[in-house]
Amino acid sequence: MSITSLAVFCGSHEGKNPLFVEDARKLGFLLASRKITLIYGGSSKGIMGAIADAMLERGGRVIGIMPKLLNGTEHSHYGITELLETEDMHSRKKAMYAKADAAMVLAGGYGTLDEFFEMLTWNQLNIHDKKIYILNSGGFYDHLIRHLEVMESEGFLYKNVLEQVTILSRPEDFPI
Repeated sequence: MSITSLAVFCGSHEGKNPLFVEDARKLGFLLASRKITLIYGGSSKGIMGAIADAMLERGGRVIGIMPKLLNGTEHSHYGITELLETEDMHSRKKAMYAKADAAMVLAGGYGTLDEFFEMLTWNQLNIHDKKIYILNSGGFYDHLIRHLEVMESEGFLYKNVLEQVTILSRPEDFPI
C-alpha cells in the first residue's frame, strides 16, 4: 500500500529531550521529500509545530485539524497549507483518520495517547486497517511498548501487537 498522507499524533509541547523536536523535524523533511501530505493537529507549538514547520521549509503539504475549543490553547498554525476546524476532539480524530493512509505517534501527552489508543482500537475492531507506527525517539515509548506486550501475553488483545504497530527508532526507519 502506497502512503500519500500520514496522520501524525504528537505533543503541543516540546518535552524536555531535544531529540523529540529533532526527530519531528527529520520526519517532516523526509515526508516532504517523498511528497507525503502531513495530517496533524494544527498547532504551531511544540512537536506539532516542529514537524509542520519542517514540512513547510521543504515545500511539503500540511493539513492541520483543530477543534474549536483548542484554537486559542494550542495556537493554530495559520501558515500551513490548509487548516480545518472541527466541533470537538472526537471529530478531529475522525477527520485525521479519514484523510490519512497511515498514522504515526511521536512523543506527546494524554491527547497523543488517546489518539493512539483509539486508532489501535479501531484497527482491532476492523473499523479500519491503516498501518500504525510509533516513533520511539530516545526510548520515550519503551514502557508503553512493554505494557502492550503484557496486554497481549495476558490475553487481552485479539491480534499480535507487532502486527498492529510498527516500532521505529529513528525517522529514517519509516519504510516509505
